[in-house]
Amino acid sequence: MSTAYFLFHGRLNDFLQRDQKGQQVRVDFRGRQSIKHLAESLGVPHPEIGQIEVNGLNEADSTITQDGDHIEIRPIENSCPWEPRFVLDCHLGRLSAHLRMLGFDCLYENDYEDSKLAEIANQDERILLTRDRRLLMRKIILHGYCLRSLDPLVQAEEVIQRFDLKEKIQPFHRCLRCNHPLETIDKEVILERLEPLTRKYFDEFHICPNCQQVYWKGSHYERMQKLVEKMA
Repeated sequence: MSTAYFLFHGRLNDFLQRDQKGQQVRVDFRGRQSIKHLAESLGVPHPEIGQIEVNGLNEADSTITQDGDHIEIRPIENSCPWEPRFVLDCHLGRLSAHLRMLGFDCLYENDYEDSKLAEIANQDERILLTRDRRLLMRKIILHGYCLRSLDPLVQAEEVIQRFDLKEKIQPFHRCLRCNHPLETIDKEVILERLEPLTRKYFDEFHICPNCQQVYWKGSHYERMQKLVEKMA
């Protein structure tokens, strides 16, 4: 039997039991075990892991743990060096609408199984958003985030902060229903689809070329604008 000692920093403590938070945690193990595997045995998903120090030296998360190692793990940095593209699990429908409203590419279906979500995240190089830490622990998941809040608005703020997206917000560029980029459309083209008051008071319209949903700056726009201002 071998023993290693883990110390987690920052938001990684969210995944630990109460008596482990901010404390050095003893882990007993047998055979060859990677740091990532032992961290996940304590509840910390590997996509949340950033810098690792082993006995005071920087190491990779694939390092095989040795008897007596003292390991410190910090959360991954708040950044997204590439254009963010997300896939969300089936419990995050309202979050997907908020993120689409902010202009982000969010793939969402309410009947995706965990295996399908992991496959999409891997093959399409999307960031997986979920509250299921076990789903994030699947080996094929490279990038992901475990949401802490149950409130969709707070969840959106979490995602913006975690991936440093404030400068990438482009509100009202995507369809809230199907995620497709919107296009401007002349009022005359869709006149027969509009209610009388909408025809009278609004002149600027957008349409989703995929599902044909029409958007204009009505009361819903004002509510969404307040959310955008809060996020930005």
